[in-house]
Amino acid sequence: METQGRADPQARIRQLNDQFRKLGIGNGSTMITPGIMEKGHVFMMAALLAVRTFNDFTNGNDPYGEHDFGAFTMGGERLFFKLDYYDHSLQAHSPNAADAAVTHRVLTIMLASEY
Repeated sequence: METQGRADPQARIRQLNDQFRKLGIGNGSTMITPGIMEKGHVFMMAALLAVRTFNDFTNGNDPYGEHDFGAFTMGGERLFFKLDYYDHSLQAHSPNAADAAVTHRVLTIMLASEY
């Protein structure tokens, strides 16, 4: 595999997404929406842990194989997480999401009702 992701970009994006989502490794930010924060610190930390350990990717929720979206139920609430790819200025999309050197990942954790 080529390091900038040109040989197998989906596999490289998936790898970078999993590293950031699970371990916080890589250039990125994690955003917690107001709906999650309103549920309190314990709920917020449990949601973060659930996102880090999420592994229920299927063709239905991950059609591109990038591990960039997930949905789960916790404490009777439906939650979503999604990863978006920006350039380093956070003003535009990344020119190449498979290239960690030019991409800032933004992981957003939200209530489904906030989507």
